[in-house]
Amino acid sequence: MPFHRSTKIVATLGPASSSESQITALARAGVNVFRLNASHGTQAEHAERFARIRAAEKTVGRPIGVLLDLQGPKLRVGTFGFGPVDLAIGDRFRLDLDRRPGDSRRVCLPHPEVFASLEAGLDLLLNDGRIRLRVLDCGPDFAETEVVAGGTLSDRKGVNVPGAALALSALSEKDRSDLAFGLDLGVDWIGLSFVQRPEDILEARELIGNRAHVMTKIEKPAALPTLDRIIELSDAVMVARGDLGVELPPEDVPGLQKKMIRLSRAMGKPVIVATQMLESMVSEPTPTRAEASDVANAVYDGADAVMLSAESASGRYPVEAVAMMERIVRRVEGDPLYRRIMDADHPSPEATAPDALTAAARQVAETISAAAIVTYTTTGSTTLRASRERPSVPILGLSANEATARRLSLAWGVHAVLTDDVANFSEMVGRALTAAAETGIGRSGQSLVITAGVPFGTPGKTNSLRVVTIDGDDMPKLETAQKEAVTV
Repeated sequence: MPFHRSTKIVATLGPASSSESQITALARAGVNVFRLNASHGTQAEHAERFARIRAAEKTVGRPIGVLLDLQGPKLRVGTFGFGPVDLAIGDRFRLDLDRRPGDSRRVCLPHPEVFASLEAGLDLLLNDGRIRLRVLDCGPDFAETEVVAGGTLSDRKGVNVPGAALALSALSEKDRSDLAFGLDLGVDWIGLSFVQRPEDILEARELIGNRAHVMTKIEKPAALPTLDRIIELSDAVMVARGDLGVELPPEDVPGLQKKMIRLSRAMGKPVIVATQMLESMVSEPTPTRAEASDVANAVYDGADAVMLSAESASGRYPVEAVAMMERIVRRVEGDPLYRRIMDADHPSPEATAPDALTAAARQVAETISAAAIVTYTTTGSTTLRASRERPSVPILGLSANEATARRLSLAWGVHAVLTDDVANFSEMVGRALTAAAETGIGRSGQSLVITAGVPFGTPGKTNSLRVVTIDGDDMPKLETAQKEAVTV
């Protein structure tokens, strides 16, 4: 499968995209990672989807990653005795722990942790930010508020507290159950929702161990003061603009998106931009021009991946949405301005041999117009270093570890290849030439720039760089691979 783009596509599965044929069609259209949203659907439904993803993976012949996105602690009001209520600006409204049905004057908020974090003057956002309440007085079991922005409030609508760090674990009981389920299933990534502090990630890691990688979703303003440390502790980052945009002014979100992408790239952590990217395609066959620009801007910023949510999970045009995202990505990456942006913003390598060799590999590959950079990796660290460099040539990420190959499917520019283990550098060169042939990359006379850690199997020890030339003996395999190439 030849390279046509470096930025990856993540697609959420749901009622519109759960059959094996639909999942295979999405993979053929260009999906690199499938997202299972634990906020919707049962564990049994997700298990079926997971099995179908693995079947589709065999059909398309390349590693595909699976992300289980945990719901996180959801704050919701209780119920109302006589249906929805209308709150007008200036009205007084009480939130308390009383479990009785609410009315136009009060409702239960069954979260003592919220009241413990409140103080007069803070705002509460209800129903995805449509209703804003300002706290006038509060105690351990109540909050008296004034309606600042009114609207209709109904049963179990969500509550956001943008001005406070809540004493809540990032893992609810439901999350812990879903986490155990996902780890037993064998997912590649765990999406950690509503992270507020570095300790939230450490708590999750104790449960996850080495069985999956942690993808931290940045969607709470409380996470911003320790953003550097949170990204450092994560294996990947998702810029979850939906909830972040509820708790922050809309004009703040674009700058934060760019900041998070830059920080993640500098630390070598894959970063996804998510939420409402092609929202119109939930019901329409084409996106708005603004949505196309939104996807394009994330690509120009150097994001590793862009994500579809409702567009692929419940929309009318899931495959078309993936195909449209693919077209936008390829158009941006074909723009000379895109390459200039990537070349102007290479993160400074750390003062280590692995970083120095990886930076050198990019420079060598670009100087000699190599067909590809080839990395041989056990844990993925060698390949992620190469991805951070954003080279102008493809990256072949070879690994004998199936889980590593699947996790690398998220990384910018990486074509993950599952291969046999190797005992020496000569064997690795042979694997590299085979991978170049099977993927349709390269032609006789072109070079491959190969990096690896010797002795093999030692994580994070990139210490070797070699340039090899594809000679005529490899051409029969290369020509066959090119004739049989499938566009993905």
